[in-house]
Amino acid sequence: MQVRLASETFKNIIMANSIYKINKGINKAIEFRGLKAQYIWYLGGGVIGLMILFAIMYIIGINSFICVGLILTAGTFVFMYVYKLSNKYGQHGMKKKIARRSIPTVIKSYDRKLFRAL
Repeated sequence: MQVRLASETFKNIIMANSIYKINKGINKAIEFRGLKAQYIWYLGGGVIGLMILFAIMYIIGINSFICVGLILTAGTFVFMYVYKLSNKYGQHGMKKKIARRSIPTVIKSYDRKLFRAL
């Protein structure tokens, strides 16, 4: 039978709750609580933007409760949107979609010289 001190048990409980698993393996994308790769940065940028927006609204003189309500609503939207993008496109999907836009659908040539040179 093993006897544990109350302080050791408390320390183990606190340590278990504060450890996050970030890397999933070698040469795999970073994933944190469901967010993959660059979406972690997008979420961080959104949170910083919301903090700046809150500061501006507070300095202007808008009521604190209205500021908090708007920021919570906008924050919920930012979190949901970034998680939706992360789940829909994954690590490289959004980059591929953006790159696909730059590929022309049709190449027109009104001169035969181009094809003769090939």
